[in-house]
Amino acid sequence: MENLHKIKQDMCDIGRRIYNRQFAAANDGNITVRVSENEVLCTPTLHCKGFLKPDDISLVDMTGKQLSGRKKRSSEALLHLEIYKQREDIRSVVHCHPPHATAFAIAREPIPQCILPEVEVFLGDVPITKYETPGGQAFADTIIPYVNKTNVMILANHGTVSYGESVEQAYWWTEILDSYCRMLMLAKQLGNVSFLDEQKSRELLDLKDKWGYKDPRNTEDYKDCDICANDIFRDSWADTGVERRAFPAPPPIKSTGDAASNGKPNALAGVDEAALVKAITDEVLRQMGK
Repeated sequence: MENLHKIKQDMCDIGRRIYNRQFAAANDGNITVRVSENEVLCTPTLHCKGFLKPDDISLVDMTGKQLSGRKKRSSEALLHLEIYKQREDIRSVVHCHPPHATAFAIAREPIPQCILPEVEVFLGDVPITKYETPGGQAFADTIIPYVNKTNVMILANHGTVSYGESVEQAYWWTEILDSYCRMLMLAKQLGNVSFLDEQKSRELLDLKDKWGYKDPRNTEDYKDCDICANDIFRDSWADTGVERRAFPAPPPIKSTGDAASNGKPNALAGVDEAALVKAITDEVLRQMGK
């Protein structure tokens, strides 16, 4: 038997953490936990997540109908319910508006890959959904193309949604994502974002697989993809308005691992070496002829 009061306390704790991290202003955001095949605990609408109490939380069914609770359930509950319908392994969903990740949602800038180890292991490729007015089924349906390939999404011009086996785990993915987006912005201001090479990135994917975290890049369907170039969700960009503007794709540099390179990336990858040698020789001869 689920201890519903304890789960409600956990939801209130996550609500405080969301509010204290400034991931939700005023009454922004919503949290749910699935407690049975047809029952979901849901935070109330028009209520600050930083000051939730267990008896503020309602119980709804998988159609969104409120079964109990003194306060009306969140108006965006259908988004959560759609995730539960698509993913039987998910127990909790967290939606909020973390400012740095939401900046990427507003700019519709894809999240660069192969930069930070923790992001590669815990998040992987992060999609940006198509925009729809929040609250209705059309809004809920925007997650369907992505929900089975990730545990966190950016909602275009809106915020984030993340989900997991517990309410704390569901929240973790959003916290990691927003922290990463902030680091990217700071690095951009410093003038450079350095990428990991393919060898080091594949080592992280191997660790991810070893630790039991799923990633499409570790499946047969994507064995030939460019693991650092957002290949998992690239096909959706035209429909969602996503375009690289601030953060270009990583350069096509791979580790050679040979003795001459000492395991460092080959700086001449993709360069026509014969043409380069000829150009240098011609310049030397021109200088000698002066």
